[in-house]
Amino acid sequence: MIRVLVVDDEALVRTGFTHILNAADGIGAVAAVPGGQAVLAVRELGPDVVLLDIRMPDVDGLTVLAELRRLPNPPVVAILTTFDTDEYVEAALRSGAAGFLLKDTDPEQLPALIRALAEGGTVLSSQVIRTVVDSFLDQGGREPYAVQLVARLSGRERDVLALMAEGLSNTDIGDRLHLSTGTVKGHVSAVFEKLRVDNRVQAALVAERAGLLRPPGDGVAE
Repeated sequence: MIRVLVVDDEALVRTGFTHILNAADGIGAVAAVPGGQAVLAVRELGPDVVLLDIRMPDVDGLTVLAELRRLPNPPVVAILTTFDTDEYVEAALRSGAAGFLLKDTDPEQLPALIRALAEGGTVLSSQVIRTVVDSFLDQGGREPYAVQLVARLSGRERDVLALMAEGLSNTDIGDRLHLSTGTVKGHVSAVFEKLRVDNRVQAALVAERAGLLRPPGDGVAE
């Protein structure tokens, strides 16, 4: 059972997400609370995944995210919001969010996204992906520091990094590269250490800024 905590200032939103999650196989909403109760709820309930609103009147979502990241065993946190501006996307991803979902995400897709997060995948809405890529391209392409970091990786670690950046879970990466999940986890840990990052989203940003990934539409048709 994947245990999910919903953090949002609107009672209607909390109720809606709770119903959707509890109706899905293998997923349960352990609680739905406003921002000011988030850290305490995580300490008491130990959820696997937290859906965290970024704009709340009682407390700033980024502040809550930072507090959650400092916990001994922090949960996976995905930002839930109606906004997809550069300011919030960049700040949330750099602060350690493992995903960024808009509140108009199709309810039927939500359970699959939660499972991907719980398995270590990266979840970004299509609008957010466009924002991240556009931000990278606006900076003029490759960043020397990112290139230097990626150069420290072995060939297999680069393969794992590229698939992480596509949002694949450890299980999916193992299937693609014909590796055991345990071996993939070892490579992921090595990638984090060599790139000096804390999570998969930050690793993906380094990969993009190093030019390891092709921009959308630049692929070769198969």
